[in-house]
Amino acid sequence: MGPSGLLVALALHLAVCSRPHRDYCVLGAGPAGLQMAALLHRAGRDYEVFERESAPGSFFTRYPRHRKLISINKRYTGKANAEFNLRHDWNSLLSDDPHLLFRHYSQAYFPDASDMVRYLGDFAQRLGLRVLYNTNITHVTLDKDPQAWNGHYFILRDQKGQVYQCSVLLVATGLAVPKLVDFPGSEYVEGYESVSVDPEDFVGQNVLILGHGNSAFETAENILGVTNFVHMLSRSRVRLSWATHYVGDVRAINNGLLDTYQLKSLDGLLESDLEYLALVKDSKGKFHITLKFLLENSSNQSADSIPLPQDDNDNFAMRVAYDRVIRCLGWKFDFSIFNQSLRLSSGTEFSKKYPLIKASYESKGSRGLFILGTASHSVDYRKSAGGFIHGFRYTVRAVHRLLEHRHHGITWPSTQYPITQLTSSIIRRVNEASGLYQMFSVLADIILLKENATAFEYLEEFPIQMLAQLEMLTGRTARHGIFVINMEYGKNFSGPEKDVFYYDRSVAHIEDAWMSNFLHPVIYYYRHLPTEQDMRFRPAQWPLPRPVAIHHIVEDFLTDWTAPVGHILPLRRFLENCLDTDLRSFYAESCFLFTLTRQKLPPFCQQGYLRMQGLSSTKSLRQHGVESRLLQDYTAMENSSRWLDDHSSAPGPLTQFLDSNREEL
Repeated sequence: MGPSGLLVALALHLAVCSRPHRDYCVLGAGPAGLQMAALLHRAGRDYEVFERESAPGSFFTRYPRHRKLISINKRYTGKANAEFNLRHDWNSLLSDDPHLLFRHYSQAYFPDASDMVRYLGDFAQRLGLRVLYNTNITHVTLDKDPQAWNGHYFILRDQKGQVYQCSVLLVATGLAVPKLVDFPGSEYVEGYESVSVDPEDFVGQNVLILGHGNSAFETAENILGVTNFVHMLSRSRVRLSWATHYVGDVRAINNGLLDTYQLKSLDGLLESDLEYLALVKDSKGKFHITLKFLLENSSNQSADSIPLPQDDNDNFAMRVAYDRVIRCLGWKFDFSIFNQSLRLSSGTEFSKKYPLIKASYESKGSRGLFILGTASHSVDYRKSAGGFIHGFRYTVRAVHRLLEHRHHGITWPSTQYPITQLTSSIIRRVNEASGLYQMFSVLADIILLKENATAFEYLEEFPIQMLAQLEMLTGRTARHGIFVINMEYGKNFSGPEKDVFYYDRSVAHIEDAWMSNFLHPVIYYYRHLPTEQDMRFRPAQWPLPRPVAIHHIVEDFLTDWTAPVGHILPLRRFLENCLDTDLRSFYAESCFLFTLTRQKLPPFCQQGYLRMQGLSSTKSLRQHGVESRLLQDYTAMENSSRWLDDHSSAPGPLTQFLDSNREEL
């Protein structure tokens, strides 16, 4: 090797040895990246966030193009409970700072995108998050090392050639690459990312929009009042969010064109596979839709000379010429910066949009590489809210908890309670919890029973599809049975072809709770933790394997599952049947009587009364018990005994008994 080669080798060696190392690297300072940074920061971990722009939330500086978010900013719920209010706050990230709630940044129900940019900037600044701005990571690869946490390091290179080394890579870059469709004439199509947003530019024009999603309808909504007509074309039927219960489908705020179409006001919807079509431009600059095979059989590419579908079918729907054709087909993940060694995609049609990941949000190809935020939506695509802030703020937190156990030995957070609080703990969570509510059928609460069902541990928001690996991922043991608390819609209630407003759509009777259609709590009971095989071969459309017992809490119009007879009593009886025990609460007087008359006391009396912690009785409750003939009238007996005592020389035996047991009674 010559002198120049030695110098190059030395330079490379120095670059490798001097590259900054971080335990955790986060790509992207959008909502998901900042959420993970906040959790790492609070835990005191070694991390760095890499952001290619000069401020957080750069996506929202451009999108949505017409600036109105479709994420709800519900400022008032009538409740003071902060966790409950997050159920209906779709924009805030999780933090301990009460000022970092989105309701302080906008009063609009559907806020302006600039408010989100301002919010994310304050979130990063107020929490002191470590973000490297103007740092565009252009290449990511692996460096195998058996001493590394995951058997390799992630090597990142930015636009200036600076190299960084990470033990764990957390990718929160979102979906930033516009989806294209390749058909003849696609070069004439304008993209959603660059088309004008000024309605004046569309006055008196015929416009064709490719796509049936929110971006397409948002674009149409902006120009409906000035165009001759707007036609929308896509290969799939329109999916309306109120029919599918999926917030990523078309929202009511954007669907004005549905009215004008159905009321025959010139605008319209069409379904066709774009790959079968072609677009040709005539001599006047107008665009015509034709079929690809007709264009391929013609030697001339001008619409003035090639045959068009209307030549054979004079009722062809798209026989009119268009002034503009706009592509609004959504976004996909940017795979270009990742070396093939990371194996982020297998090349299937679905993975062209999303990286392939496990239900734990870890890459299937590289241990230690996690996908966060919108790009992690493949786990619950069209099922839950994992592609949106109000969903992925909780999946990011779940990933953080997994990492805390894997790399720092900190078990999944849990709270231990006596078994007597089992019913109340479940009722509290299903009525308050936001993550459980928004990430239905994806994140579930897990109850780990202790030996002899004397107590339980409560774990919140665990990825439900990873249930078989719960002990390994959380550090908790599940040896004596578990309950899984999940939120679910009815299995046949939603869909683009369903009539979700049919007359008897709601269920009110307790015995029909299992047929509930709207979102409602479902409790699964297992004597043993399900295995990987159980999870793999679970019944179709079931989120979990078949349990020993299952209980549906009947749906409620107010999503308020606190009715004593309709909600709490059936739940308590279900839990009692599973555990073969009595979970009722008793006053001290009843526990005293049970102590004298029963061999096995209810847990409440064992854990309360016998430890002098039972509920004390009151005069009104005792009187009620006497009047209902559930209790003896000890007061009358005591007064009678005292009268006898006053007329004798010594206290009677009844008075002695009552005096010696007054505290227990």
